[in-house]
Amino acid sequence: MDKPISIEDRPRQNWFGKNLRRNFLAGLLVLVPVTIVIFVILWFFHAIDGILQPVIRLLFGHTITGLGFAITFVLIYLVGVLASNIVGRRIIQFGEWLVCKLPVLGQLYNAAKQAMSSISGLSRTKAAFREVVLIEYPRKGLRSIGFVTNEIIDSGGRKLTAVYLPTTPVPTSGWLILVTDDQLIRTDISVDTAMKMVISGGIASPPELGARVKEPEIS
Repeated sequence: MDKPISIEDRPRQNWFGKNLRRNFLAGLLVLVPVTIVIFVILWFFHAIDGILQPVIRLLFGHTITGLGFAITFVLIYLVGVLASNIVGRRIIQFGEWLVCKLPVLGQLYNAAKQAMSSISGLSRTKAAFREVVLIEYPRKGLRSIGFVTNEIIDSGGRKLTAVYLPTTPVPTSGWLILVTDDQLIRTDISVDTAMKMVISGGIASPPELGARVKEPEIS
């Protein structure tokens, strides 16, 4: 027969169990974020590296891991250097002028450029994301974080607010909706804080929302 656990051994076992659980959770808190960051870095590396791999295979006859990423990085840097001087800026402006003359592609280019300027913080105009709001979306009773981008007046003189609804964890993709003022829930959340909330899936959220969420109407 197994020897019964004595009263003296029980506190020791409880301490061991609590210590094991505490250390295990502490390890998870360290390793899970690190693993996610490493996964994102590897995904980003392979995605960028794969862009020029067909050209590298054509030139060298085989794939060279990392060379595509290095060449892409150097090209981006050289374009940045070109865009930072007067002659290069003139050349780029002329190229943009030609692209903007193309149907559909011109509008797509302008939209992509404005979005990148806003997200990177390099826009010289007023911030594209003016305010953080909550929208009752995608269905009644649910709230989504949105960024006010513009105000539009319709043919009847009614003001509509353009709100960009980002997706998690990649905020560069999302939806554009037009809503009236009564459909907006104003907040005092900064754009940076809201962006962190979106990217982290709500993990990096402020302790207080800064807005009173309306209760859904009962019909």
